[in-house]
Amino acid sequence: MKTPFSKIPRFSPNKFSPFHRGIQNGVRGELQAKFKLRGRLQVLIGLIFSIVMALLAGAISAYYFDADIQVAGFVGILCLLIILWTNQALPLGIVSLLPIVLFPSFGILDVKSATSNYANPIIFLFLGGFMLATAVEKIGLHRIIAKKFLSLFPPTPKGVITALGVVSVALGSALSNSTVALLLIPVALSISQDSVLKTRFLLAVAFGASISGITTPIGTPPNLIFIGFLGEVGFANIGFVTWIIMMLPLTLSMLYAMVKLLSYGLENQNLEVEVFKDVSISSTHKRLLVMVCILLVVLLLNSPIKPFYNGLGLNENVILLAFGLLMFVPKLGFLKWEDSKEIPYEINFLFGAGFCIAMAISKLQLGDAFKPIFEYFGTLPILIFILCVCFLVLCLTMFISSTALITILLSIIYASTKSFLDPQMQSLVMLVATICVGFSFMFPISTPPNAIVFSKGGVKIWDMFRFGIMLSCIGIVLILGFSMLYWRLFL
Repeated sequence: MKTPFSKIPRFSPNKFSPFHRGIQNGVRGELQAKFKLRGRLQVLIGLIFSIVMALLAGAISAYYFDADIQVAGFVGILCLLIILWTNQALPLGIVSLLPIVLFPSFGILDVKSATSNYANPIIFLFLGGFMLATAVEKIGLHRIIAKKFLSLFPPTPKGVITALGVVSVALGSALSNSTVALLLIPVALSISQDSVLKTRFLLAVAFGASISGITTPIGTPPNLIFIGFLGEVGFANIGFVTWIIMMLPLTLSMLYAMVKLLSYGLENQNLEVEVFKDVSISSTHKRLLVMVCILLVVLLLNSPIKPFYNGLGLNENVILLAFGLLMFVPKLGFLKWEDSKEIPYEINFLFGAGFCIAMAISKLQLGDAFKPIFEYFGTLPILIFILCVCFLVLCLTMFISSTALITILLSIIYASTKSFLDPQMQSLVMLVATICVGFSFMFPISTPPNAIVFSKGGVKIWDMFRFGIMLSCIGIVLILGFSMLYWRLFL
């Protein structure tokens, strides 16, 4: 039936689609140009600010503290790296490679010494772990793991955070904290697409992996460095089982605090986990599971339990790299060379830069600058002294990797406290510093799990900082309590 409106011509959008597309393309192009210009201005401003602050820091060191050209140059370069890592004016990997160029230019390190830090054995542990994690993600094994652990806890954000924390501690008893983070990142990314929830889950992986690292002597490299240092200076060693008895209460306490902190404000969130409903395990999944189980057995057999068992004596870095390379073997592995593009090599550069900074500090003998500080605070009560050590460690981990920092710091603490602390208290202070290094949750460079989650998961630095600083403060309080009331009984 015709109506008075039927005579009004009906215009089809298709007749004007070229015109509409032209407008849309023009607007889109204008917006893209504006975003590019804004991005370039931000990068330029970030670079200029970083360079100005670096020059200012170097000048202050030279003119007000009478530092020579090498020390002043090191201070300026360190300031430059910290700011560029923070404002992201340049890519993470590019900034991490700058010490190779800048340190030789100022005579701080020669090229050979600087580049050797980027081939540190620990970096190959990361590389092997990245290969294994890439294989897990490629075949979807992380979805099987996610489905299993989610079934053990309520399908809520708090339940997922608890599940990620529990599995981190369980895996951390046999694997290094960096490997735990690598294996669980794909699980955290696959549960929810909500940006807030995804950030909380990724932080649960990073923080949970760091917390799990203190549970056993092999959980993180600083633990092994500390135990090795005790033997070098002739102090009483801490056995494998003794270490677990000492650290397990702290691990569980920190795990509880992490779950409470990261689940805050998510009580009313509904989480859809039907994404794993149709997931089933295949022969490929079983094959990789068998290889992972073999890796766990080898690592357990390789771990010494003194005085009862000395271990296999193999290098953990080599073991993990070998299993990573097996992922590329045809018919046995799961990766092709094209898959290696998914490996975040910039993380290796990041920790290479951390080791390079540590070597520069050692060569310039800047560690001696801390001796008067320890001697000054040595007159305070031991509780206040330990608290100061904790805050000093947290400040230093903002720009030095945990492994590099503890390598330098243990010798500084030992040499600086011999005059006013007995061997038992020296061991306690060094133990506190070692554990506190692993509890620096604030920045990507602070711990391997933080750096891995920042690179692979895309967590924002501000989110990591605001949750990390609260958890670090909780960790300091717990460390003080356990060190004074519990750990002293075992040393």
